[in-house]
Amino acid sequence: MKVLVAGLGNMGKSHALAWLKIPGAEIVGLVNRSEVDLPAELRGIPLFADFHEALEVTAPDVAVIATYSDSHAEYAIAALQSGADVFVEKPLATTVADAERVVRVAEETGRKLVVGYILRHHPSWQRLIAESRALGGPYVFRLNLNQQSKGPTWEVHKQLMKTTPPIVDCGVHYVDVMCQITDAAPVEVRGMGVRLSDEIAPEMYNYGHFQVLFEDGSVGWYEAGWGPMMSDTAFFVKDVVSPKGAVSIRMSEEARSDDIDTHTQTSKIRLHRVGEADQDLSMQGEPGHQELCDAEAAFMAEAIATDRDLSRHAADAVASLAVCLAADHSIRTGQPVRLKGQDAHA
Repeated sequence: MKVLVAGLGNMGKSHALAWLKIPGAEIVGLVNRSEVDLPAELRGIPLFADFHEALEVTAPDVAVIATYSDSHAEYAIAALQSGADVFVEKPLATTVADAERVVRVAEETGRKLVVGYILRHHPSWQRLIAESRALGGPYVFRLNLNQQSKGPTWEVHKQLMKTTPPIVDCGVHYVDVMCQITDAAPVEVRGMGVRLSDEIAPEMYNYGHFQVLFEDGSVGWYEAGWGPMMSDTAFFVKDVVSPKGAVSIRMSEEARSDDIDTHTQTSKIRLHRVGEADQDLSMQGEPGHQELCDAEAAFMAEAIATDRDLSRHAADAVASLAVCLAADHSIRTGQPVRLKGQDAHA
């Protein structure tokens, strides 16, 4: 498989390193609009500044897209139409219509489309979902991921926020987790946000939270904020409550929000069942960020080799994006958004 990797930030470099480990895969090109410092393993691979030129010159079998969100749909469609299978980082697009268009082109071309939902490949998160489902609903979801970003990371976040607020960029992961646990359709979203920095555009906000109501009576809360002003206290809350008890991720007190591995690691999972002693499950030995990217590459290679049906995967990616974009719409209008019926915005 000839592989083209576009976008060489933290995620793009990790995806490229992952594909170096896939038997039979060869990275034939890298794409980045600006100069970039590459790890030794990636030096010497042809480097392009323009994705469409790289696509034409390298004619890849697989395109890995880890650029900023506003180019995801355009690049994915171009790659699919060129005959490549596509791995694209989340979110799939910046609008629901564009996300649906990418999915439609994948169906029309018969190519594989995988979206970078890294938590789906994490054994600890798989355990969290399984234990939560075993309790039964309705559920209360209390989830957040705030990041006290500074220096180069804050610069990346400011660039991201030109098109994508934190609640969308990060939120799709956690709405996806909610939906995997409850199986019920989300029906309404209510959001609030605030701009905490003069370094971002007046129409953008770097802190937001939203509530989502599900058809089975479950409710979810998600919060995300970026910037040097964000608190490192309670920055990582992952809590699922049901009538029979709760399942919670409990991080170590040494965990810090600017450590990228912290965003996926769980430390331990606490099982609380009504009338029983709490049980702590140690998650020692769980995969780190690079190992999870390795797992995503292996999943895509396997999906191509076995012709795996990815239609549910694509539908789930669009569904979680629709909730987060509805939350953004609610923040900007000050009104709740219905996700079903004639008043739906998503």
